[in-house]
Amino acid sequence: MGSIISSSNSGGGSGGNSSSSSSSKPFTNPFQSSKFLSTLRASRTKVHVPVPSGDAASKQPSIFSTLRWPNVSNPNDFIPLYSDCISKACSRTQEYLLFKDPEDKFHPNPEVLTQIFLMTYIGQSINLNMMATFNCTVMTPEQRVLLGADWVWAVLEKPTKNPRIQIAVQVLHTPTRGAAAEDYPAEARTESLQMAQRESSNRTVCERMVDFCASIGKDCYALFLFMGRKNDAGGIYGVLSNNFQAAIGKCDKIDRELIENFFKGSRYLHTPTGMLQTITTKKDEEPLTVLIKFS
Repeated sequence: MGSIISSSNSGGGSGGNSSSSSSSKPFTNPFQSSKFLSTLRASRTKVHVPVPSGDAASKQPSIFSTLRWPNVSNPNDFIPLYSDCISKACSRTQEYLLFKDPEDKFHPNPEVLTQIFLMTYIGQSINLNMMATFNCTVMTPEQRVLLGADWVWAVLEKPTKNPRIQIAVQVLHTPTRGAAAEDYPAEARTESLQMAQRESSNRTVCERMVDFCASIGKDCYALFLFMGRKNDAGGIYGVLSNNFQAAIGKCDKIDRELIENFFKGSRYLHTPTGMLQTITTKKDEEPLTVLIKFS
């Protein structure tokens, strides 16, 4: 309508000049004619724009919602989930660590305690759907003997799912709980298991895991998980490092006693959350040793 009116105004001016020169009949401006305006109004195309009301109106997205930045996934989102899994696994395991039979006949086997912890952790990690970002691989009996690890945790890259950081875990029980977990009964010793035991007989189980982690690199950590300590039978602690191999050759041997000495004089113990945050934010190839209280 704006363009029609502007062009007609110029025509109206010229029409006024011609009326004064050629005729004495008074000039009538067509844009002031009520008949013309009513015709023009009738010729307009009516466009109906629906206006939402009620619930429909409230569901309309705000214009500002389209300006928000898209959500960017945090690569360390698994850390709170890991902490939740550890909390449940420790609580469940402590029920057996602290159990005392009044008749002193029942004593939980070290292997059973390890399995309780591991099964509780895995079950919760599946419930939280975190296996695609933080994986847990349980070792076979042969792998446990050769590598010294009970299981391996791994931070996975997306989308390749290749391990970016690995944590090999070896569970250490108090000496009063009996034989080590790798002392399998005779009926369970397969030929391949016996071969693995012969090949690794010249090193302690702790040294085997240290060698395993060192063969992978600084992004592989050895975590010795203590289920009970001398002055805290129900506590679950850990010593984690990617630099244990520095002790090889300097000490007679790497065993439970040497690892537990790390706690002497320590003033600060990390939480499981703090442990993972420290690992995932450290510089490449940087040596790191962390003490952890899991329960």
